[in-house]
Amino acid sequence: MKPVIALVEDSKTFQEALARVVSESSNFRLGTIYGSAEDAEALLDECPDVVIVDIQLPEQSGIDLIRSLRRQGGNMRFLVCSIHDDDDKIMQALESGAEGYILKDSSATQIRAALEELLQGGAPMSPYIARRVISFFRKPADLPPAAILTIREQEVLNLLAAGLQYKQIADRLFLSVETVKTHLRNIYAKLHVQNKMEAVNKWRNKRDAQ
Repeated sequence: MKPVIALVEDSKTFQEALARVVSESSNFRLGTIYGSAEDAEALLDECPDVVIVDIQLPEQSGIDLIRSLRRQGGNMRFLVCSIHDDDDKIMQALESGAEGYILKDSSATQIRAALEELLQGGAPMSPYIARRVISFFRKPADLPPAAILTIREQEVLNLLAAGLQYKQIADRLFLSVETVKTHLRNIYAKLHVQNKMEAVNKWRNKRDAQ
C-alpha cells in the first residue's frame, strides 16, 4: 500500500504545487489537504503516514499544530515546508516533533526525495537548514574569526562594517547582490546572529579582542 501524504498549507498556490508533487509520484498517495491548523486536528482520525506542514498558518502556527498532535498521540511523521530559515523557527519546529525541514523553494525532485528519506527513517533537511542546525550546536566564540569565516565572507563583513550597502559591496567585490546576500546568510549562521547589526558588532568584538 502506498504511503499517504497529507498537506497543511493555507496558500492555494502551494497547496496545488505540493499536491501535484505528491500525486504525480507513483510512490505516494495524496491524502487530505487542510487549509488551517484548526481543520488539521482531523489528522488524528485520518492518520496519514506523512504530513507536510507550513509554519505560517491562520490562527495557529504549524509548530503549535505539530506539538498539539504529538501530545494527543498522533504518530504520523511531520515534514515542515516553509519560507522561514531563521534559527528560532527551525529549532522550535524540530523540538515540537517535526522530523524534517525543507524550504519552499525546493524542487519537486527534492521534495519527493525528502518524503522518501523521511519514510525510511531519515531526517531530511534543505542544505541551508542543515547548515543552520549544525551551526547552532557549534561554539564559534572559541574560534578566531579567520577560522570561522572564509576570506570572501571576511571581505563582505569588513565592507558591511564600513557602512557600505549590498549594491556597493557587490560592485566593490565584482559580485551580484544575490551572491552578497548568500554570503551574509552564511555569516549569520556561523556567527549565530540574526541581522547585519549583530553580525558587525560580533565581528568587531572578535577582531578587537585579538
